[in-house]
Amino acid sequence: MFYVLECITGMHDPTMVALALSIWSIGGASLFLLMRRAQESNQRRQRQWIAIAAISAGVAVWGTHFVAMLAYDGGMTVTFQIPLTLLSIAVAIVLFWVALQAHFWLKMPGKSVVTGSLIAFAIAGMHFTGMAAMQVAAQIHYNWGLVIGGQLTASVMAILAFAAFDRIAGRSGVVIAIVLSLLAVGAMHFTAMSATQLVPDPARPAVEEGVGRTLIAAMTVSASIMLALIALGTSFIDRYLNDLRGLADASLDGIAILRDGRIIDANDRFLLLVGAAREAVMGRDVTSLLSVQDGSPLATLSKAATEGLLQQADGENRPVEIAAHVIEYRGRDCQVISVRDLTRIKESQRRITHLAKHDSLTSLPNRATAMQAMAQAMEIAALNGEQVAVLALDLDRFKAVNDIFGHQEGDRVLCQVSDYLRAAVRATDLVARLGGDEFLIIQTGAIQPQGAVALAERIIAMFARDQTEAKKLRTVGTSIGIAVFPDDAADPSSLHHAADLALYRAKAIGRGNICSYDVDMDNEQQQRRELEHDLGHAIARGEFWLAYQPLVNARTRQTTGYEALLRWDHPRLGAVPPDRFIPLAEETGAIIPIGEWVLTEACTEAAGWPNQLSIAVNVSAVQFWIPSLVDTVRNALQISGLPAHRLELEITESVVMRDSENVVRTLDELREIGVSIVMDDFGTGFSSLSNLKSYAFDKIKIDRSFIATIDSDSSSRAIMRAIVGLGHSMNLPVVAEGVETEEQLQFVASEGCVQVQGYLFGRPAIAPAFTDLQVSAV
Repeated sequence: MFYVLECITGMHDPTMVALALSIWSIGGASLFLLMRRAQESNQRRQRQWIAIAAISAGVAVWGTHFVAMLAYDGGMTVTFQIPLTLLSIAVAIVLFWVALQAHFWLKMPGKSVVTGSLIAFAIAGMHFTGMAAMQVAAQIHYNWGLVIGGQLTASVMAILAFAAFDRIAGRSGVVIAIVLSLLAVGAMHFTAMSATQLVPDPARPAVEEGVGRTLIAAMTVSASIMLALIALGTSFIDRYLNDLRGLADASLDGIAILRDGRIIDANDRFLLLVGAAREAVMGRDVTSLLSVQDGSPLATLSKAATEGLLQQADGENRPVEIAAHVIEYRGRDCQVISVRDLTRIKESQRRITHLAKHDSLTSLPNRATAMQAMAQAMEIAALNGEQVAVLALDLDRFKAVNDIFGHQEGDRVLCQVSDYLRAAVRATDLVARLGGDEFLIIQTGAIQPQGAVALAERIIAMFARDQTEAKKLRTVGTSIGIAVFPDDAADPSSLHHAADLALYRAKAIGRGNICSYDVDMDNEQQQRRELEHDLGHAIARGEFWLAYQPLVNARTRQTTGYEALLRWDHPRLGAVPPDRFIPLAEETGAIIPIGEWVLTEACTEAAGWPNQLSIAVNVSAVQFWIPSLVDTVRNALQISGLPAHRLELEITESVVMRDSENVVRTLDELREIGVSIVMDDFGTGFSSLSNLKSYAFDKIKIDRSFIATIDSDSSSRAIMRAIVGLGHSMNLPVVAEGVETEEQLQFVASEGCVQVQGYLFGRPAIAPAFTDLQVSAV
């Protein structure tokens, strides 16, 4: 203890020390007085006082700690990180709340030991979180023996404080608890600060002096003490005002006492319902405020409740329930009017009625309302010899938005889409949300199908304009299916089904398309739905497997690596082509878990190969845009044990077409891991040259379409030479895909392609065996 006192006086500013201790003196008083208040309260209010006490004490102990740190003179400039400083306050508040909850809810002897230990732990947790917020050009070292001694001392003092609080009644117990808690806080903070040594570290950047210590200390002391005093004031005011709230809290009803039809007294609830001061209500004729719904005089009312209206001070009428009976008040018979507010009940009834017919998020008519409106429109159209068009809409990329950015962002998109559709239709048309990202439009009074097609084109144009302006992954598109009564269906259910089938055909063609119903769509859509369903279960069922195609040195013909290619063996359909199921996986968002599986599986397989072999994995644009891609790659490498330099990620130009800032950041993070980035299918996109300039790739692959025609097409040969020359000028190795003949191999090798890939060296197959790394032509 003498050593600690010596350190304090030698390394701390006495004024700051005094300020620090004064903060906890008031904070401790606030803590234990609020705990007394909690002991006297019911269960609901007890929880409130515990929360207030935890906040007050947490901020106070943080203020003590912060000023104590300002009092510490380590011989160099110290500043603090705001996020970690705020976190230390949160740590103190949460841990104090846990300790106080334990104190009130534990029903066992010696609970003060648990509470005191938790309090000491809260002080230590807040202290070292606050220490972590220090920014100083030095390494921080602790004398852990001294720290542990201070922690034990703080625990003992805190245990004694709560034991005194529990066992000594009245003010004496509170005062003793405050003093002991002060010793606990002081022992922890000043012992831990004295155990702290700052060792200058030239490798760390120098810290510039910020706001002066005195000003910071004054602000901290003022804020901490003010909060503690506010909490104390709240306790005292609540105690004295609690009895005065009795009349208002005794009843949920407004009560007015009448004599000769005039109000002579009322409770606060009645005044609140009227919205006027007591002076403005006293003496008024009650009929100027209240009226019975059926027109009966108020004087004839009985204890049986009836509905009426209460006129408020602002002139608005509030629905109420009224009952009356006669009592003796101030020596005379008076009528007592009891008024119960029905506003919430009426509003709830209106809301229930609205929700029964409308979507809660967008306020558009819901499925039931839409089907009812469709049936009515079809009946009227049949009588008048007219047509009714139904447009079924489904959002493109919406599932990816939900998966990547969360449901809150998804809800925002749905509301925005609803606004688009309201703006696109006429007043006589109906827009409904059926659920999820499904919308329906019922168009009447137009020549069909021309009217529906014009509306659909107008909607598609609105979505396209939004995507052009935003250029973000959060934007969505839409596909639209159209069905017309009476040509395509004769009843609402069948008409809706026909529009749905047309919608599915539109989505199958590609995003942002419009399609009208025809009778051949049923079988096709059924097959697509089954494939989409099976795709979501393919990983769990073990239906996916990876084929590996060799990458070969163009001159030595030695294998330098393999590209992992995803294959799907469907139990009923057999081998499903990748160009059929991969676009579907990207559209539905299933590509995210599938891509993670491919990456982990390929890395795990490649980890068992010879060290000179690399593994290339294709990354979808949707997969690339998710924030967790870097973590996914890192986890795959960690799980498999594959060195990062042996992994190549192949991306297409669609990845870099939007959101370039995030793309650059992701590429930089992947390179920091050590992964190589390959531009796949180079030459097929209009932005190829600008992409090579903007993004630093490690390799480019010439698209197989150029290699396939180099024997017969001089343009393909010229393009290939240009790409190879461009790669050489930028020090980028060039890989030729789709090499199938010796002539093609000789040509690309002579032009300078470093690596080749194609059926000449083997078709994609199961994981390779390595008896001989020299690959001969096949």
